[in-house]
Amino acid sequence: MTLQQFVGKILTILDAKKAMDVNALDVRGKSQVADYYIVVTGSSPPHLKAMFNDIQHELKQAGVQCYRKAGDPESGWMTLDYVDVVIHIFLKDVRDYYAIEMLWESTPATDPASQTHPTQSQ
Repeated sequence: MTLQQFVGKILTILDAKKAMDVNALDVRGKSQVADYYIVVTGSSPPHLKAMFNDIQHELKQAGVQCYRKAGDPESGWMTLDYVDVVIHIFLKDVRDYYAIEMLWESTPATDPASQTHPTQSQ
C-alpha cells in the first residue's frame, strides 16, 4: 500500500465514522516525525473512541499495526501514530485550544477528496 493509499484508507474510515473538519496535512520534507498529520474533530468522547478504535481495527485487518497510541476520550484528544502518518482526534474545544495545525500553517492542507480512497472490495 502506497502512502497515498494509506492516507486514503484512513480518510475513508474517518468519513464512515462521520469525522468532522478533517484536515490532512502533507508535511513531507517539513517534518522529521511523519509525512502526514491527519487532524479531525469528533462530537463527543464516545465519538472519539469510536473513531480511534475503528481506525485501529480496520488498519489491523489490512495488516498495518499502530506503532504508538495515546490519549483518553474524556481528555478530548487521542492520537494514533503509524510512523508515516500521525492521526489526532479532538473534541472541538480541545482542538481550538491547542491549535496544532498552526504548527504547519505554511503547509497547504491536502484536500481529503483528492486522496485515493480504496473501495470496499479492495
